[in-house]
Amino acid sequence: MKLVIIAGPPSAGKTAVTRQIIRHFLEKKKSAFLKIDVVRAFEDEELSTEFGIPARKIYSGDLCPDHTGVMVLKDALVWAEGEGADIFIIESAGLCLRCSPYVTQSLGIVVLSAVSGMNSPLKMGPMIALADVAVITKTDLVSQSEKEVFREKTKEVAPAIDIIETNAIQGTGLRYLMRSIDELADIANKDTIVLRGVPPLGVCTICVGKREIGWQNHFGVIRKLDGADELFRGD
Repeated sequence: MKLVIIAGPPSAGKTAVTRQIIRHFLEKKKSAFLKIDVVRAFEDEELSTEFGIPARKIYSGDLCPDHTGVMVLKDALVWAEGEGADIFIIESAGLCLRCSPYVTQSLGIVVLSAVSGMNSPLKMGPMIALADVAVITKTDLVSQSEKEVFREKTKEVAPAIDIIETNAIQGTGLRYLMRSIDELADIANKDTIVLRGVPPLGVCTICVGKREIGWQNHFGVIRKLDGADELFRGD
């Protein structure tokens, strides 16, 4: 079974890209789909109805969606294998720009919107840097010069990343992506799958329930408005 993990900021076109992948392989390979979101999601129901594939979702709630994906991945792989899937597609909400959901033995796809601003790739860090392929959507809505600048900003974050420009609704320009998935090796051993990058080390006291404002009321990893020298308070 092949593992494909799709991430990207909200409204970039992740589900549109997912639809194109499922549609392309519908007659050749069976897909299974998992959506990881925070509060509400409907993509699993829509894709299951549209394509007749096994699909489900999980809400991360108080957890980061990418962390949730790591926690449930082993069980999710067992589920997808039990459904007889040839391709398992996981779509993460992509809300935490300091994290990334990509793991070893998978194809990591980041979906970016060309209308999100020329500097937006520079703000996403590991979500782009650890991906294999960047799919830039809505390229029909920007000029050629804007496309070139967006491409260069993406390459600045991840020089070796493969870039595909598309109108994901119509599926134009996605042949390379489909070939990359087709050539992707099956999972060799799910027990050896690990995150590609090092996750953020900092968990602050707000993460665990403290509500007071001001760094003076917190400890552990902190931030101050003026200067970032004092990053830790043990008291």
